[in-house]
Amino acid sequence: MITSTSNLSPGQCLALRLERQAPICVGLDPIISRLPDSIDRSDEVAAIEQFSRGVLDSVVGIAPCVKVQAACFERYGSRGVAAMERVITAAVDADLLVILDAKRGDIGISATHYAAGAAATGAHWITLNGYLGEDGVIPFLDAGLGVFVLVRTSNPSGDEIQSPECGAGTVAGLVGSMVGRLGESRRGTNGLSSVGAVVGATKPEAAAELRAVMPDAPFLLPGYGAQGGGVDGVRAALDRRGGGVLVTASRSIIHAFIDQSGDWRRCVKDAAATFAEEIGGLVADQDH
Repeated sequence: MITSTSNLSPGQCLALRLERQAPICVGLDPIISRLPDSIDRSDEVAAIEQFSRGVLDSVVGIAPCVKVQAACFERYGSRGVAAMERVITAAVDADLLVILDAKRGDIGISATHYAAGAAATGAHWITLNGYLGEDGVIPFLDAGLGVFVLVRTSNPSGDEIQSPECGAGTVAGLVGSMVGRLGESRRGTNGLSSVGAVVGATKPEAAAELRAVMPDAPFLLPGYGAQGGGVDGVRAALDRRGGGVLVTASRSIIHAFIDQSGDWRRCVKDAAATFAEEIGGLVADQDH
């Protein structure tokens, strides 16, 4: 239970979860046009909240973690933000780890304000844009959050910025070095740091290189499945203990009901279970 490990760092809590469950994260990206027909869409905010809660109910006990896409809620203004906070509370109450996918990026007092706001939602981790350097990261750590810094993203146009040579490596490697440095003093007794990196499962060669400069950082791996990432991308990101990854999937799970008959929650649950079995088996194979 999260409540029983509240004295532990985010990295320690994550490591404990991944010892017991498959290292998967379900992305919660509710889009009004892609909700089940059984959900009344006349009030869009109420509809995406209802859907989100249904997804939570479906993945509890299967996934250790959910990633809440802030943009899907913030587009509706204050009502959307309030709904997002209720969804996060429901996830925490269900004993799920929560990543707030907000990709914040600012410095100084502004970063401190953003960090306080993120911590107030009840989320355990947050995604950050690291382009402004450690000044934009440390306030979130000081607020008690774990952070996943964007290092090598899964979108194709990220190559233009992230892959050029920089010093002895690449721009992504430079950001990764910052992540590794910040994480050195924030490692738990079980090895994982509270400073993690977003590294696309679509970039296996880059993942292997980045793992060398971030040996104890948890890697959040988007892009598996629908975006073309596969087994090689996950294997390349594993740490020296054969773990340290959290593979995330959104559309393939939360929209599993599309073109399927029966209860939509069952479709989501079955898709999450299949994903957990696939990724759990892949990681377990590396231990032998």
